[in-house]
Amino acid sequence: MSTLKELLNQKAELDKVIESTRKEELANAIAQVKSLMQEYGLTVADISVKSSTRAPSAAKGGKVAAKYRNSATGESWSGRGLQPKWLKAALASGRQLSDFAV
Repeated sequence: MSTLKELLNQKAELDKVIESTRKEELANAIAQVKSLMQEYGLTVADISVKSSTRAPSAAKGGKVAAKYRNSATGESWSGRGLQPKWLKAALASGRQLSDFAV
């Protein structure tokens, strides 16, 4: 049966082997990436720039097309959020929401 001292020595040796293997694999990966960059003519800027092909996120709060418009004043509402005062007043006077649809 192994003693604690022997096991600790084995662990220290294993840690050294693990670290050297990690460094070697990392160097190989870097060399492979550099080779691919050279093969395809890529630069670091090409890799680090965010892709512009993704669709913009809906969570960013972009503008939305108007769904309702007051033909008399030109005011509009997208249908999101609280109803504007002009629309509330018109609905209170008996007009329908569909009267203002774009």
